[in-house]
Amino acid sequence: MADVPKANDPCWCGSGKKFKRCHKNASTAIRPGRVSPLRPVPDTIAKPTWADGGTVERWDEPRVKSPDIIERMRRTGREAADTLAALGQLIQPGITTEEIDAACHQMAIERNSYPSPLEYPGMVDPFPKSVCSSVNEVICHGIPDDRPLVDGDIINLDVTLFKEGVHGDTNATFFVGDVDELSQRLVRVTRESLERGIEAARPGRPLNEIGRAIQEHAEAAGFGVVRDFVGHGIGQQFHTDLQICHYYHPRQTDIIEPGMTFTIEPMITAGSWKVRLWDDGWTAVTADGSRTAQFEHTLVITDDGADILTTPSDTSIHPYWSLAATPA
Repeated sequence: MADVPKANDPCWCGSGKKFKRCHKNASTAIRPGRVSPLRPVPDTIAKPTWADGGTVERWDEPRVKSPDIIERMRRTGREAADTLAALGQLIQPGITTEEIDAACHQMAIERNSYPSPLEYPGMVDPFPKSVCSSVNEVICHGIPDDRPLVDGDIINLDVTLFKEGVHGDTNATFFVGDVDELSQRLVRVTRESLERGIEAARPGRPLNEIGRAIQEHAEAAGFGVVRDFVGHGIGQQFHTDLQICHYYHPRQTDIIEPGMTFTIEPMITAGSWKVRLWDDGWTAVTADGSRTAQFEHTLVITDDGADILTTPSDTSIHPYWSLAATPA
């Protein structure tokens, strides 16, 4: 099980140097940048309850969805996946995550949808942007700002749209220019871990089989699995009571049923799986500064497996498929 390395331990990056001489105080660590003002969403677009300063309203939403809800989720999920794929085409050295967020915001409006993260209440402040952009050691919930991406970065973009009264949630990790071999392998194994989790999501099985499949694959490759963040039930609410651990949790024994909808979104690390949270209450980074990757799909359980609701219209440009050609 990965842990925070001690000063004299070998560094997680594989350089052969001691951790204290390598990444313990790395000057390349991600730092908070300048965040631009909140962008408005037209009143003509249907909004979730937290928009415009509201609150998250929770109710006992059924875990098993009706055919009508599932079809609405399929349409909204496709919109989210197409948005993610389009954003992926923008990634190159020099672009800022602020520019990526502006593009996501505009794409959401053009699709007559609301970017679900925008103004979502947090421990400190509501989330101020339309996409989560998590670079290098940022595990999740990175806030877009004025930092330009640089050659060798990896970045996760997490897109969720609200349309037709339901949410579609998906994310992927992208390369920025030429990326080192360890990061390439990390991203590949993370994508494979999501695939293993989806394969394990079959009716009649306990939910913890999903986490078992992910953990076994990631740890066999020498990587860590983040425990602090989980997949979740989704539908008319962004997050329902259903939680999907990405590691084996012996007490997560609820049985998977046809019609359930939830996300699987493993966060895999090159070093420690432990988390440190920035003062903004959102940005989660690895405790040792090691890189981390994530992939996510929204699923519906069928009679014989899981159906992905966040498949894009054009799979040839989408990261889930394009990474198949990535070197090991």
